[in-house]
Amino acid sequence: MISDNEIFMKGMMGLKTAGLLRGMSWESTLEYYRIMNEEVKERLGGSHSTKLLMYSFDFKEIEDLQHAGKWKELTAEMVSKASNLKAAGADFIVICTNTMHLMASDIENETGLKVVHIAEATGEEIVKKGLRKVGLLGTRFTMEGDFYREIIKNKYGVEVIIPEEADRKIVHDIIYNELVKGIITQESKEKYVATIDKLSDRGAEGVILGCTEIPLLIKQDDVDIVVFDTTAIHSKAAVAYALNGDDGND
Repeated sequence: MISDNEIFMKGMMGLKTAGLLRGMSWESTLEYYRIMNEEVKERLGGSHSTKLLMYSFDFKEIEDLQHAGKWKELTAEMVSKASNLKAAGADFIVICTNTMHLMASDIENETGLKVVHIAEATGEEIVKKGLRKVGLLGTRFTMEGDFYREIIKNKYGVEVIIPEEADRKIVHDIIYNELVKGIITQESKEKYVATIDKLSDRGAEGVILGCTEIPLLIKQDDVDIVVFDTTAIHSKAAVAYALNGDDGND
């Protein structure tokens, strides 16, 4: 919690304005909006709330490009919309999805705006917990790509393991066939818990819910190892940056 004097100064200077590139489903983006506003109110008190602009994609178009492997087109689209947010007054960018951080560096390079990176924010939380080995759930693109795991490994010294092939398919399919459509079932929860248990058996001390829809299905009470809810972690990191101009180690 920042001091009373700092609160006064933040009120005088104003929060930085976040530019949100909406996540895979509007349900998970609702969580960003809720958590960011709650975090600002908790930090500043009174009637304070967050400042943000948002571009909301038609996710069906994004999904089709992802599964067609058209990442160049996706990058161009993400950069274009981030540039629009900058022109509208955004001071920094928040990509409300793990997978699309594939093009975080492209957005920073093209817009000149800071992208508050979800993997870096998550890595900070893992280090705070003192863990050395964690599992990662997410889309196939996130689990099998290097962009997320390498940040956690190289920057924070934490080993990241992923489910076996059959379980990766289950995790990926539930995301696209159910979670992004707002479908939450007990059967799918049990499949995710079983997958997390297997990661635990392989030595994972925690699990990264590396898709912003997964926290809609899995909660800390569902499993025995530490859960890293990337939606909540990322939202709070965004507020910390809006207040402090850094990733929030205030």
